[in-house]
Amino acid sequence: MSRPSKIVIASRESRLAMWQAVHVRERLSSLNPGTEVVILGMTTKGDQILDRPLAEIGGKGLFIKELEVAMQEGKAHLAVHSMKDVPMVMPEGFVLAAISARENPRDAFVSNNYNALDDLPAGAIVGTSSLRRESILRAKYPQLVIKSLRGNLDTRLKKLDAGEYDAIILAAAGLIRLGMESRIKSVLTAEQSLPAPGQGALGIELIDGAADMADVVAPLNDPETAHCVKAERAFSRALGGSCQVPLGGYAIIENGQLWLRGFVATADGKEVVSAELRGNPVDDEALGLQLASELRAKGADAILAKLACHA
Repeated sequence: MSRPSKIVIASRESRLAMWQAVHVRERLSSLNPGTEVVILGMTTKGDQILDRPLAEIGGKGLFIKELEVAMQEGKAHLAVHSMKDVPMVMPEGFVLAAISARENPRDAFVSNNYNALDDLPAGAIVGTSSLRRESILRAKYPQLVIKSLRGNLDTRLKKLDAGEYDAIILAAAGLIRLGMESRIKSVLTAEQSLPAPGQGALGIELIDGAADMADVVAPLNDPETAHCVKAERAFSRALGGSCQVPLGGYAIIENGQLWLRGFVATADGKEVVSAELRGNPVDDEALGLQLASELRAKGADAILAKLACHA
């Protein structure tokens, strides 16, 4: 395989997105000595509209559209994404070519005055940008006040530090990657807060058919993480997973088996349907579809119908 002389990575310009792009740049540079690997920083629509919840402005695809246009126009060869920001159905003409090893996929409780969710007094204000987290909090902690929290990681932490919130829930992976693990008061277990599909994993997106680039990024793929994330995404996709659906999907490989757990809920947390199953990791997407079917059999369709009415 001939090595390209230059590789351009498209990335959002938030500090976390740039960390992810630099991480991939360093790995590609070490794998391709003599190749120049550069980052094209871009601001996306999702970064610009911060005064409304994602579900209201078009969902997670707003974070990747500009990066895809850059690839289509030949300005970039690949884009790096946090997998939980990647829409469940890839746009035509694009593929996820690699999914790298996962950082801690769980949710983190961040507060300046309290050590855990259970320590928060009634009426305490908790910030989150996720319908999934909101539904979990409303179901388990109805005495708390849940408020929308948008913006990049630094913006969210500033709002907490300014006293706008008593606590906020963030992905542990982002804090760890930016060297801010000390901000985490406690990491929520999967039982407390089932992670979002793909949380903690990075994905490499390419133009479909770019075989030379597919070969270049192939060594970045982590098979175990890829099996888990594919199962999670297939589960979410089968239930119409998006910013408008409070849904969690989380897989690990344990004793050679893929263990997938999932739930779907109403935004108020009053109705929750959950299930889990185990199977062969190579059957990742089939397991995701099977789990979605099990949730539908338990009544998920009624919840999804209610969510569609409110969308």
